[in-house]
Amino acid sequence: MAKVQSSIEINGPLSEVYALAKNIEAFPEFMLDVKSVKVVERSDDGARIISEWVGIVKEFKSTIKWTEEDIWDDQAHTCVFSLVKGDYSKYAGLWKFTDLGGSTRFDSEIEVEYDVPLVGALIKGLIAKKMKENVDNMLSAVKRQIEQN
Repeated sequence: MAKVQSSIEINGPLSEVYALAKNIEAFPEFMLDVKSVKVVERSDDGARIISEWVGIVKEFKSTIKWTEEDIWDDQAHTCVFSLVKGDYSKYAGLWKFTDLGGSTRFDSEIEVEYDVPLVGALIKGLIAKKMKENVDNMLSAVKRQIEQN
């Protein structure tokens, strides 16, 4: 299992960064490795979201699909997410947004496991590397979206 952590400072207010991150349906518009995100269930207060994701894995010329549950805490500015079902064996993590006084730090921590039958440690290492790249790319994409406006 891989544990991936990444952080980025975004030149934008906490409220704007948090709102963009919470708008997961828009991710395919500005994240190249996200093919689609479909919200299938949302609590009345918007704190709990069940969504179906399709990611693009360019190296393997394929996609990866999963359904996740997100629990958003608007007071703490966090999102805890976990796998409901899909291609991953394990997928869970935490997004945390911190006000830095005019800018925002976006921290992402993900635990991921993707078991492929008959595949050795080399491919599992590649998957961990790819997940780190994806997390870094996602944080950078959110930063670009906020800072270009």
